[in-house]
Amino acid sequence: MMQRLDLRGRSLSLRELRESLPRAEFDVDAALHAVRPICEEVRGGGAEAIKELGQRYDGVCPDRLRVPAGALAVALAQLDPDVRAALEVAIERARRVHADQARTDTTTQVSAGGTVTERWVPVDRVGLYVPGGRAVYPSSVVMNVVPAQIAGVASFAVASPPQKENTGDLVGYPHPTILAACALLGVEEIYAMGGAQAVAGFGYGFTDGDDVCEPVSLVTGPGNIYVAAAKRLLKGLIGIDAEAGPTEIAVLADATADPEYVAADLISQAEHDPLAASVLVTDAPDLAEAVAAAVARRAAATKHSERVIEALSGRQSAIVLVDDLDQGLAVVDAYAAEHLEVITADARERAARVRNAGAIFVGPYAPVSLGDYAAGSNHVLPTGGCACHSSGLSVQSFLR
Repeated sequence: MMQRLDLRGRSLSLRELRESLPRAEFDVDAALHAVRPICEEVRGGGAEAIKELGQRYDGVCPDRLRVPAGALAVALAQLDPDVRAALEVAIERARRVHADQARTDTTTQVSAGGTVTERWVPVDRVGLYVPGGRAVYPSSVVMNVVPAQIAGVASFAVASPPQKENTGDLVGYPHPTILAACALLGVEEIYAMGGAQAVAGFGYGFTDGDDVCEPVSLVTGPGNIYVAAAKRLLKGLIGIDAEAGPTEIAVLADATADPEYVAADLISQAEHDPLAASVLVTDAPDLAEAVAAAVARRAAATKHSERVIEALSGRQSAIVLVDDLDQGLAVVDAYAAEHLEVITADARERAARVRNAGAIFVGPYAPVSLGDYAAGSNHVLPTGGCACHSSGLSVQSFLR
């Protein structure tokens, strides 16, 4: 199922190594042709254009883009108690982690009577995007909202696509769990809009009856290729966190790793998207064979098997064989994964030597899913090799 890439006995330059490693086809430039007219429609037509685009792409046209307070209350009241408890833990941990990222002003004495002061000021208004496609990610609400709140952003709004499956008081609004997460965080300004039209709506602002969405200065949050293209197109009018591509995991493992654990983690990322990348880098051929067998068995039995198998069989996923873990480190640094797991006998020491990764998960009991949902670290991370120059979303993302 997963392709093999054997780098043993090969001495490659960084350029050659990067060209050899698997990557998904994700051409943001090509998507610009589709996104440009969407953004122009929103610029000229405002709320009515956003509603029509919602009907066109999401299959539902909300009567009102802004979600009323009553709908938030309904969503929170209907939230499964176990999900609510999990979200409350995630929020509490995220607040603790991000509170330690707060920046303080500094003043440096450079001469007698002369000082230089660096002052940190939050962005005035921010648009936070929460995807709503193949799966529901209330965790993305937490990861966007918490650092913005801690940074002191005075005005922010959340956008998420309307869901045609909603019923009752929530018809035409984002997924109820997304709304409930917003309610738990005290977010009051939420809009039922998704895709490129949401980014454009944030960038240009709009009026919808008595509701006014003022333009934002910054848009953050993951999304599909059209969201990424809209961010690229409107960059300058707005600031952006990053152009998020398909999610990815790399696992650096040696012979001590449990192949079942490794396979489970590779599959957990493949569940996200047919373009999701799952890469194992190992110096242990026996482990590679065992993981390949476990992946094939587990992928066939998992809930989203068709999507998982497509992702694992794609050009973006591979099992990479290396001579030793030093070469393995060079490979994962060249790959610069969004998520990197290090499962080796000396995992902590080995992880400390990694230079390029969005987030590093150390040891067999630190799966990516823990970081995505419950550890408190932010899961909005650089993809597509951008971890060699960029970091994940943080409090500093909302400061200047």
